[in-house]
Amino acid sequence: MQILGIGTDIIECLRIAQMIERHGDVFLQRVYTPHEIAYCSQRKAATQHYAGRWAAKESVLKAMGTGWARGISWKDIEVQNEPGGAPLIVLGGGAREVCQQRGMTSILISISHCRSHATAYAIATGEHPPMNEMDES
Repeated sequence: MQILGIGTDIIECLRIAQMIERHGDVFLQRVYTPHEIAYCSQRKAATQHYAGRWAAKESVLKAMGTGWARGISWKDIEVQNEPGGAPLIVLGGGAREVCQQRGMTSILISISHCRSHATAYAIATGEHPPMNEMDES
């Protein structure tokens, strides 16, 4: 297994709180999957958990090397939790297609948050690194 990409992101929790206050369910349903909404809304510090998932999605896009291009939507990247609580990335739609094209078989994620900020770090791994233009000659 090789590291094919890395990404990190940090967000102010207040920014996410303001988006939720301003746009409510429209914002939540555009950015988060039903599973993520259920998970975050059950937490005491729900805003921090929403912010953590926002940062995770952004860091995954950076690890993939795409940004929001190529038909990827917010909900194509879902943060779930393993039985022990560790976060786990599940991809669908355009995000899954891009990873398959780039030989990425797994994305590891670490998320951390406090009252003011949330941060995430993603590592995309796979068996075969994509060819760089210089490698083709």
